[in-house]
Amino acid sequence: MGLVASSRAISDCGGSVRRTTMTAMDRPRETVDCGDFTLRRWRAESDFEPLFRMIEESLEHLGPWMPWVAHHAPEATRAFLAECDPKWRSGDAYNYAITVDGALVGSCSTYRAGDPSGRAMGYWLRSAATGRGIATRAVAAMAAEAFALPGVEHLDIVHDSANTASGAVPRRLGFVEVGRERAAPPAAPSDSGIDVVWRLTRPTEPLRRPHRFGTLPGL
Repeated sequence: MGLVASSRAISDCGGSVRRTTMTAMDRPRETVDCGDFTLRRWRAESDFEPLFRMIEESLEHLGPWMPWVAHHAPEATRAFLAECDPKWRSGDAYNYAITVDGALVGSCSTYRAGDPSGRAMGYWLRSAATGRGIATRAVAAMAAEAFALPGVEHLDIVHDSANTASGAVPRRLGFVEVGRERAAPPAAPSDSGIDVVWRLTRPTEPLRRPHRFGTLPGL
């Protein structure tokens, strides 16, 4: 089984690329160059067809773990893209497309959760993009961006306990498992019903994007 998302919504670098200060920003960067792949903001109009097609081609891969896949339809894809810009402006969610040579290979996001001092993170990849460390490095890049935002003291990743591939990402990056809890509905077909909660607290030193499958320095 390849890596799929830990996020329950459609919302998954290079070693020499680093953020050299922890100066607070109002917003994360809209484009993050990670060497062999790029994170960029979703585009409501031009991304509809490639995003819909990527999901169509990944239904068997994503369906066991992602509840939203059961409702996959053109209207759902358009609704997600239409929400990206307003949520970016409000700070509720920073949703990124993951691209390789301009082609979509996945999605990742950091978004407000219940605790105002933290944010949650989610990610997913199409099956052809798994096994290359992209999800791990994309999450590391988002973590660097998120910790440059004011008031962000920790980041959380939640995934079903049976989704061990998704759980490998926070483990590689130095997140600590802080609890297990009964998952709220809806459930995906392969879910166990138990969510694993991982947390990364704000580091004392600037974050650097990791080498392939490496950990964040200082963690």
